[in-house]
Amino acid sequence: MPSTTRRLIRGLCALLVVGGLPPAAAAAADGPAERPAAAQPADDWRVDLDAAAADQHNTGHNADGLTIVDRRARTRSAPGKAYAVYTAPTQSLGREANVFTVSRQAQVPPGTRVVTEVRGSAHPGRWTQWSTPDADGRLRLPEVVSVLQVRLTLFGGPTASPVVSGVLVHAEPARSDARAEEGTTGTLSATYRLLATREGLTGQTTANGHVIQPRDHFVALPSRRMLASNGGTEYRVRLCYARTGRCETAPVWDVGPWNTRDDYWNPPTQRQMWNDLPQGTPEAQAAYQSGYNGGLDEFGRRLANPAGIDLADGTFWDGLGMTDNDWVDVTFQPTDGGTGQSTVTAWAEANVRSCASTACGTVSTVSANETYPANCWKTGQLVTAEGYTSDKWVELPLRAGGVGYVSGIYLKGDATGGVTRQCGT
Repeated sequence: MPSTTRRLIRGLCALLVVGGLPPAAAAAADGPAERPAAAQPADDWRVDLDAAAADQHNTGHNADGLTIVDRRARTRSAPGKAYAVYTAPTQSLGREANVFTVSRQAQVPPGTRVVTEVRGSAHPGRWTQWSTPDADGRLRLPEVVSVLQVRLTLFGGPTASPVVSGVLVHAEPARSDARAEEGTTGTLSATYRLLATREGLTGQTTANGHVIQPRDHFVALPSRRMLASNGGTEYRVRLCYARTGRCETAPVWDVGPWNTRDDYWNPPTQRQMWNDLPQGTPEAQAAYQSGYNGGLDEFGRRLANPAGIDLADGTFWDGLGMTDNDWVDVTFQPTDGGTGQSTVTAWAEANVRSCASTACGTVSTVSANETYPANCWKTGQLVTAEGYTSDKWVELPLRAGGVGYVSGIYLKGDATGGVTRQCGT
């Protein structure tokens, strides 16, 4: 399966109808075959701690396992600590689950720490937020998923580093009522007015391992739950600045300002800390404006401003046209939409068929990172491919006339690629 980063890079919105191919040409250009047979379910597996495809920064191995290479490496989200981050390749479950147990074998000397986080996906291009197992290693994701990913962040002291020798994940079978219990942390779409500050720090390293470049474009949020991979866009926010009338959508590549466990965009029942505050109110804002928590952040520092988001220089200066810290409107995980015909973006090449089934003939194809107009979605054949299972098919208009259907598995976004209208309604 393509890496998270490659899958999530958006194609340009060309707004072109799907090119209808003659039957012979369509057969010759046949895309990846949809596979109706499910993969073998994986109930238990060991996380590969030495994968070449892993997204990692400052990690290495000694005789005992994964550890920090350079204890001089720093990130502002862990003051005074050396750090390294290792995001393992995705694991296909072969079925759906939402409750997991994570067992970790590690040496964690005094003054060091290992943070284990898990996220899941039920459709390419869409992830739950990162979740941390409880003291017993159990966690419940907010929705049933068929693909899982584990991230390890190691924090070291001046003379010692933690060493992780193994991580075992167990997936519990999803109950029939699991979907009814799904939460909201995977599908947020809310807007808050927040004080935005300029991060700067060119040449330093963010919490996901990105080295900050001049005029960079990204944001920092005070929780790791929406921290994207290095170079990835799986977690983004839409920012709009009223003074200039300018907006930008930017990925979340760092943790801050002030706090590191303040996911204020989530409901209080799901918030990591400060869950007596209203949803949408950063702890820094409440502390600075109202003396909440004695006016201090989670590290005991006196708040100098009520910032709830940091902006990289390019986003601050070039994207929004800001010249000083100011209040901006921030939308979390916005949904593409608007008036007129819907559009979908493919993340991989796939067949467009004459009906919502792999038994029907191929009438065209869609290409990776290309955008196409879409009419509606319908329920069709249950298809399993690339570790995902779905019975949703999206109707696309063909250039030569008529319509074709593509499995929603191959479209970025949710199960229908973001198309909200059901065919026939």
